[in-house]
Amino acid sequence: MSVDTNPPASGVRVPWPEVHPLVRAAVEDFLGGRVAEAVTQSGGFSPAAAVRLRTEHGRRAFVKAVGPEPNADSVRIYRSELAIAAALPESAPAPRLLTGFELEGWVALVFEDVEGSHPELPWRRDQLDRVLEAIDRMSAALTPSPVEVPPIGKIFGRAFHGWRDLLEEQDTAGLDPWAARHLGELAELESGWVAAAAGDTLVHADLRADNILLTDDRVYFVDWPWACAGAPWVDLLAMLPSVGMQGGPAPHELFTDPDPAATAVIAAFAGYLVRHARLPDPPGLPTVRAFQRAQGVVALDWLRHRTGWA
Repeated sequence: MSVDTNPPASGVRVPWPEVHPLVRAAVEDFLGGRVAEAVTQSGGFSPAAAVRLRTEHGRRAFVKAVGPEPNADSVRIYRSELAIAAALPESAPAPRLLTGFELEGWVALVFEDVEGSHPELPWRRDQLDRVLEAIDRMSAALTPSPVEVPPIGKIFGRAFHGWRDLLEEQDTAGLDPWAARHLGELAELESGWVAAAAGDTLVHADLRADNILLTDDRVYFVDWPWACAGAPWVDLLAMLPSVGMQGGPAPHELFTDPDPAATAVIAAFAGYLVRHARLPDPPGLPTVRAFQRAQGVVALDWLRHRTGWA
């Protein structure tokens, strides 16, 4: 199976004029003026609007809005993000939510407009170091979690059954030979990930370059629908496969924690990526499988290095 080693982290965005007219009107009413400029932001996979708006009076905001078509699950995800964004404390390095609402089956979130940019790709080491330091600071500031969120096992419990699903289904066609050879061992290792990842840190749980904004003096982490309570190293671990596939160092060079528990989490995340990359595209998300597949290659190499299995 051929793999695009660096697919873009972008999907099919909804232009601002295609957002439900009542949602657009409600946003304009909140901002106090007609939208004069709407610039779509391409990063991210959801089939939603993601736009930087400027009103006729010069007020700016960043708006995300999604409706029930073509992917109804996106509404649930945005509803979760709205609840999390409204509860995040000032200590969280995230853009401030100005307002949010549900209307006509749509969910809309209005954030402060951050004058920043995503990290350059391939990753520059100076920018990567800034982000890694910011993750460390965030983990410290958000331990214990200042808001009530579900434990990580509840959020990802069923999704992180990748190796066990492949073993049960005997679905090994096209599977990496090393993974196929160790499928039973990987399934057993993966089964311990919930206990291994447990903790009381508020974790973002979906860090990638497209969910990071850099300004001259700050690092912002955006898009928090998967926020949960877990071990303080979860965000670093989950980001590193994307760093490796986007031109940065290999994960094992950046994650040096020798705790054997982390190996179970790496196994679970690798299994998730490998398994989901083999599934059909979700409705309205035609690019996410290629991105998962490329991350899976890096995560599998990391797991091979971490376990030392021949």
